[in-house]
Amino acid sequence: MTTPDDAKAKAATTYNAAADYYDDPANSFWERFGRATVERLRLPLGSRVLDVCCGTGASALPAAEMVGPQGFVLGIDLAANLLELARTKAAKRGLMNTQFQVGDLLDMHFGDTQFDAVICVFGIFFIPDMPAAVRALWHAVRPGGKLAVTTWGPRFLEPATTAFWNAVREVKSDLYKGFSPWDRISDPESVRALLRDGGIERAEVVAEPGTHLIPSAGAWWSAVLGSGYRGTVDQLDAAALKRVYEANMSYIQASGISSVEANVIYAIAQKQVSNIARR
Repeated sequence: MTTPDDAKAKAATTYNAAADYYDDPANSFWERFGRATVERLRLPLGSRVLDVCCGTGASALPAAEMVGPQGFVLGIDLAANLLELARTKAAKRGLMNTQFQVGDLLDMHFGDTQFDAVICVFGIFFIPDMPAAVRALWHAVRPGGKLAVTTWGPRFLEPATTAFWNAVREVKSDLYKGFSPWDRISDPESVRALLRDGGIERAEVVAEPGTHLIPSAGAWWSAVLGSGYRGTVDQLDAAALKRVYEANMSYIQASGISSVEANVIYAIAQKQVSNIARR
């Protein structure tokens, strides 16, 4: 059984390693869906925003642009290497209303501090106890504020994903995964059920089909190295890695595919204002 500490250590190791390819041009899906999540929140100027599992700022930086200089965005992530990239990008864009720090979703030390909006894009499924993660995020939302949770829909990066895992199975079967963490919540009803289990009764949940361009075999490998698949790649010895790499290159070239599926589920919930707070 995977413990929270095991999951946390694995995620930190994987994404610290993936930092070298995370913002590769081939991996534009991070920024694309991060920005789309923020746009759904319609953040007013001056809002205070918490972005959990923020990566290199794919949603935090658009949020900082939207809330303006009088607003504030705090991004937290387990991977220090990703946060360093986020700080650099914020500085280049002149976004002085941001702060990034290493932090754990299940151990956020904010006390009674709450935010106008809390965001978690492609991160909640890494927590073994996802309802506990929802409760932690929801606690950080002020009355009247909003929570945005974005996750992958079905068939993440297919058909290339299946080719990747088949190649891994050929060289090191114990690393093969027929199931990914996001598969637990890859349809709207599963997301709604998760939110209910976390104490959120009402939410707008929207499934949006999509694709991601794969202009070359090299671009696909950049996507592998700049995503959660990096954790598997880095466990391969040199000979096994060479075989997996070559199998992936051959598959992309022989299949002639130029895109993969990138289906996404967006969930937005607004916390009600209590009668006491209204008075």
